Amino acid sequence: MNTSTNEDLVFLPLGGSNEIGMNLNLYGFGPPRARKWIIVDLGITFGDQTTPGVEIITPDPAYLETIRKDILAIVLTHAHEDHIGGLGWLWPRIKAPVYATPFTAFLVREKLREKGLLDKVSITEVPLSGKVQIGPFGIDFISLTHSIPEPNGMAITTPLGTILHTGDWKLDADPVLGAPTDIAKLQRIGDAGVLAMVCDSTNVFQEGVAGSEADVRVALTALIRSLKGKVAVGCFASNVARMDSVIRAAEASGRRVCLLGRSMHRMTAAAHSVGMLENVQPFVPDTEAKHFPNDHILFLCTGSQGEERAALSRIASGTHPHLKLGAGDSVVFSSRVIPGNDIPIRNLQNGLSDRGVRIYTDRDHPGIHVSGHPCRDELSQMYRWARPQIAVPTHGERRHLIEHLAFAREHGVPDAIAPRNGEVIRLAPGRPMIIEEVPSGRLFLDGNVLTPENSEPLRERRHAAANGVLMVAVTLDKKNKLAADAEVRAIGLPADIGDSMADLLDDLAEDAEDAVEDLSVDDRGDDVAVRKAVGRALKRASQRIWSRRPVVETLVTRL
Repeated sequence: MNTSTNEDLVFLPLGGSNEIGMNLNLYGFGPPRARKWIIVDLGITFGDQTTPGVEIITPDPAYLETIRKDILAIVLTHAHEDHIGGLGWLWPRIKAPVYATPFTAFLVREKLREKGLLDKVSITEVPLSGKVQIGPFGIDFISLTHSIPEPNGMAITTPLGTILHTGDWKLDADPVLGAPTDIAKLQRIGDAGVLAMVCDSTNVFQEGVAGSEADVRVALTALIRSLKGKVAVGCFASNVARMDSVIRAAEASGRRVCLLGRSMHRMTAAAHSVGMLENVQPFVPDTEAKHFPNDHILFLCTGSQGEERAALSRIASGTHPHLKLGAGDSVVFSSRVIPGNDIPIRNLQNGLSDRGVRIYTDRDHPGIHVSGHPCRDELSQMYRWARPQIAVPTHGERRHLIEHLAFAREHGVPDAIAPRNGEVIRLAPGRPMIIEEVPSGRLFLDGNVLTPENSEPLRERRHAAANGVLMVAVTLDKKNKLAADAEVRAIGLPADIGDSMADLLDDLAEDAEDAVEDLSVDDRGDDVAVRKAVGRALKRASQRIWSRRPVVETLVTRL
């Protein structure tokens, strides 16, 4: 096709580059000041110990709002939270139609329904291996294998070339549920010519292959058959193939299955909507599971990552309303440890062990879990099929992307570039290069409010979590003189062994009084000046006592 000399094809990640999770990628085509865009995936990531009070983190859509009139669509590769979880929070700021295959569309509708947005969003359900034309972008969905039903790669065809966007994938010749990777289509796309491949980098350091779900089913069946007492299995609810494997293993061992956790029920409904999880016995309601003999029931649970309110954590703490586990019972973790979740998972497993529960993980039983992402042998095969002119690694931390660059060059790819979030990469015409940087960042869900990651409340909370809080009450009379002794209370600050916290607080109260009395009479009449003086004095004193500078909140009362 003939194209104007001022048209270009660009790739812009706003999430998922230099990190694993929170995927948000854009492709733009047209003149630089009038490009048309599609968004591929709109995901979230989750808070950790460094983000107190924050569970969900989304990409910052500020740049998307500036180009909203030129965004033609949001196209989804698959239904993991780090690819679709941002829709309910961010769609009102974008307001573009959504395209997804049936399983993903089912879960998207549920998310939008919860937010009261379902009637406002245009959702086009694309059949498996389907094609759509969205402005200058022809999108051909490619069936792949991963750890969730209906993972799709996309061949995105434009007048300046075809991009192969892999999404998340692995090569599994026997995937248990769903079709295997459409190798023939990948080969045809490669034969026709791929300008750039934007590819998953999660396991680029891992030799060999990720492994097959069919092998996991065999290993789980053997393990579960060997266990006595009550058995609980923790896995990702989104991994419907793993759920299916656990269910079949339970039934082969003479056990019925009870689902524990909202996500398990939601994913089961989505699976049924596309004809999966068929020909299994009805699930046992959680209220009836206690009536089954211990050796005849298996609990399929959420919370394998140590999530505080999930089923396994409540079982470990003894607060689950329907299941108590103890000596003679077992918990099988058929999942991996997501980086950053090491501490909550260790705490969860220690809590279960403290109750006498036997723990089984892929460390002691390696066959009970396999990754959903490609290892080096699988990446090699994908490069042989696609033969791209440009490699663009994504879905990885910086070290993953840099390693993937070297890997691509070793496989004969002429050009390779690893963008950071916010960098606009021109793919064509000419060699790939960074041509612009746009605003990028994160929004933290604080309660039910999305706020910038460096907002004042979040900074104060992190500071308070690390340094503690001092609360001071100062009372002044009409002549701006102290009318009563200052009072100080501490939160999160220690007393040394042998010292009295009461004595330390009395000393701080005297420091506060001295700070007020050192002010001029006029300054004592200014509440802001009083608060600043007290704050400075108590921070200095706290540095001397605790080597910390806590948050100081001063209440000034006037008689």
